[in-house]
Amino acid sequence: MKQIITAKLKLIMTPEQKESVRQVTLAYRDALNYASRIAFDNNKLSQAAKLQKLVYRDIRGNFKLPSQMSCNVPRQVAATYKTQWTKFRQNQQAKEQGYTKKRYKGLDKPQKFISRTCTLNYQRDYSFKTDQKVSIVTLSGRIVVNYAGYSKHLELIKNGSKIGAAKIYYNRPSKTYYLLVSLEIELPDIKPENISKIKGIDVGQRYLSVSAGIDNSSQFFSGKQIRHKANRYYKARKSLQHKGTRSAKRRLIALSGRERRFIADINHQISKEIAQPNSLIGLENLTHIREKTRFFSGKRASKKQRKANRNKAKWSFAQLHCLIDYKAVLNNSLALKVPAHYTSQMCPKCGHVSKENRPNKGLLFDCKCCGYKLHADLVGARNVALRALLIRQDWMSTGILSASPDVSGVEAKAKDLQRFLELRWSLEASLE
Repeated sequence: MKQIITAKLKLIMTPEQKESVRQVTLAYRDALNYASRIAFDNNKLSQAAKLQKLVYRDIRGNFKLPSQMSCNVPRQVAATYKTQWTKFRQNQQAKEQGYTKKRYKGLDKPQKFISRTCTLNYQRDYSFKTDQKVSIVTLSGRIVVNYAGYSKHLELIKNGSKIGAAKIYYNRPSKTYYLLVSLEIELPDIKPENISKIKGIDVGQRYLSVSAGIDNSSQFFSGKQIRHKANRYYKARKSLQHKGTRSAKRRLIALSGRERRFIADINHQISKEIAQPNSLIGLENLTHIREKTRFFSGKRASKKQRKANRNKAKWSFAQLHCLIDYKAVLNNSLALKVPAHYTSQMCPKCGHVSKENRPNKGLLFDCKCCGYKLHADLVGARNVALRALLIRQDWMSTGILSASPDVSGVEAKAKDLQRFLELRWSLEASLE
């Protein structure tokens, strides 16, 4: 099994070397903006090969970038425009379905690149040397600089892990350059008989995550702190934007990214707690969950609705799922997606499914059939854990982790739901 991680290496440079890196990163940024204007003038071109033919010679001549960097520029710009076209099509579809009346404006003007970040190809634009040094290409030739980083990452580089592309990243507050290196590490294959724990994860906004193991263990991770800070950041941004002075704009720049980093840090802490060794972790498949749960009345939203929409927009469940996935593999564990249908409405004790099991859509689960009562998010996590256990049983019997039936999506969903209705939670639940 292979896993790709990113090693963050701090570049220790002299003032002359730092100036050389500064020049190449600024030239790369200017080349990106030039290629972006050319792509915009050619009907928002999103095909890298065609864009490269249009801009390669000018990038080499005007910005003096090395050949490989000159190829990376149109690839990055084309990928950016491809993303914008995807968002445009999603907006068109949302308008047709009545979810929004707003027009997507991302393609109204050329995409602008601001950060001093450039992509480097291994063995062409950079390479590692002995004594913890790295050689980096610049506009005036290669420079060899020292680097420092996390001890485990340094050990992986030293032991010959497969090294991929890297990015030079500039941290403005500390005025430090970092090299973000992609590493592909080989891990032993995970076998079902080596799994000693099974848990289900229910994500939400009031509780960012609720973990339930089949041994009746549970963990709750509250989202109250994140919502409180998010509201503070929103009020601060709103006030500074209304003020509009130069000092207010400087303050806005200082605030930019702080909330995002705070949320990422919380998700890292949660995923570290969840991704325990030798575990099978069930995650809900929440694809298109925002579209499915969106309510559009055609009227101006109230203040309460706008606040709810704002909190929902900051719901970072996808990031949390991603962090759990890669940390699980590093701990000889495995995270997998299970169908999320009716996990919050299905009674894990008797299998009864009804919206009435969640009175007023609150945090209390009260089964109208057998009277089973429990925290609603914990019920959802237990249902996910049972579905992960069912997948493990199939894995043990067939040797295949996930087998999709050769039928239509509707028939597959009905078959899965029928099997899930037969699952029961009991104190005697085991891996057998």
